[in-house]
Amino acid sequence: MAKTNLFKWRHYESEIILLCVRWYLRYALSYRDLEEMMRERNLTVDHTTIYRWVQKYALELEKRIRPHLRLTNDSYRIDETYVKIKGKWYYLYRAVDSSGQTIDFMLSAKRDTKAAKRFFRKMLKASQHQSPRVINVDRNNAYPPAVEELKKEGVFPVTSQLRQCKYLNNILEQDHRFIKRRVNPGLGFFSFNTARRTASGYETMNIIRKGQIEGVGKGDIRGQVRFVSNLFRIAA
Repeated sequence: MAKTNLFKWRHYESEIILLCVRWYLRYALSYRDLEEMMRERNLTVDHTTIYRWVQKYALELEKRIRPHLRLTNDSYRIDETYVKIKGKWYYLYRAVDSSGQTIDFMLSAKRDTKAAKRFFRKMLKASQHQSPRVINVDRNNAYPPAVEELKKEGVFPVTSQLRQCKYLNNILEQDHRFIKRRVNPGLGFFSFNTARRTASGYETMNIIRKGQIEGVGKGDIRGQVRFVSNLFRIAA
């Protein structure tokens, strides 16, 4: 990867910026919590500055980890969880495989066939994902027509099996908790784009935490820190 210029003209060292971004996305902290934690280290960083850092670098982090992901298997679990934005509920589509590895995610204002098709298309673009042998979903009526239409368009193989069985998605319901624990301390979101960028960062750090990066195992905290630092060419 070419040397990055992402931190040019910032008033703080790149190590401090990346530390704040990583901690916010990984742990159940608010921006004001991080502001206080930086004060303990004799650094005066306003919480709104940390917010801008997260908005800037969360999507970049997601983009940079993609080439390093392990291959997921062909048994998909798909569900949506709710995210409140400016007092209204939106939908965070999420997919994991049968071993709990995150396949993909997408924030959507709608929960209909068009949104389901858009998520499926996004999900299958990445080279780390096998074509689904089986797709487990809940009783949402939008899924069957979406899968059938995509089969006719050649996006899904005709042999893919759709199963509407809620209990098979228990592994995904458990995985939703990581995201919920991050959203609540932040007191919700005030715009769709803010939610999209921040949720992308939450999901990316969850992927790293679960050990989906080649050569960096689950529970290898120091290895995970080094991996993120290396992505941005920063000494860990």
